[in-house]
Amino acid sequence: MKVVILAGGKGTRISEESQLRPKPMIEIGGRPILWHIMKIYSHYGFREFIICCGYKGQMIKKYFINYHMYQSDSTFSLADRHIAAQGGYVEPWQVTLANTGLHTFTAGRILKIRDYIEDEEFLLTYGDGVADVDIPKLVAYHRACGKLATVTATRPAGRFGTLRMDQETNQVLGFREKAQADQAWVNAGFMVLNRGVFDYLGDGSQMLEAGPLERVAECGEMAAYLHGGFWSPMDTLRDKEYLEGLWESGQAPWKIWKDIEDQG
Repeated sequence: MKVVILAGGKGTRISEESQLRPKPMIEIGGRPILWHIMKIYSHYGFREFIICCGYKGQMIKKYFINYHMYQSDSTFSLADRHIAAQGGYVEPWQVTLANTGLHTFTAGRILKIRDYIEDEEFLLTYGDGVADVDIPKLVAYHRACGKLATVTATRPAGRFGTLRMDQETNQVLGFREKAQADQAWVNAGFMVLNRGVFDYLGDGSQMLEAGPLERVAECGEMAAYLHGGFWSPMDTLRDKEYLEGLWESGQAPWKIWKDIEDQG
């Protein structure tokens, strides 16, 4: 089953970083967040990727062209202009980089990679969010539900504490931290889709969630896989610093792969 990753947006809310590189190439622990996402899927044996490129997509292509060189020692013979990579761990990935356009909406990006999807099902996620989702359990749930689409739903941890107040006098009675249970369910990505979803994408001139997935839901063809574990997007610089802190502390919940898999 192939994994489609949406990696073409501009990431305007984290412009401090995205003005220099595409958002999926912003680094956490010295590695692009795109790499972290791919490691999550690869850990579970999903190693065929289709990356929908757009904004500064050439940087993503250069990263994979030079991937082996980045992971290994290198010997440069300057006289004959020969370069040899020595050792190093290389991921067992097959990666298709699809140029889906600079200004294309997410539904259109998925339409543009339709010919690369041979199987009845495929996995889809955004190139800016990490989670400790159990992908095989997600796929099994999707198949058991028998729907065209399954989205991973989660309640993100709140960022602001709440006040306990007397409703009549507005007297503050105390404070408490915002809990996950107080939040609304959101789409965390990590979706499983059947090929029938392509019929709902129209001409591709909408964002995926704005129209196409709404139509799928209205037809009763969407299920939600409830995820109570870790999930975090990287929308802002604050998000990046949060994820970076988790990684540097050795407590990144999305790092579900073993160290032996991470020899680079």
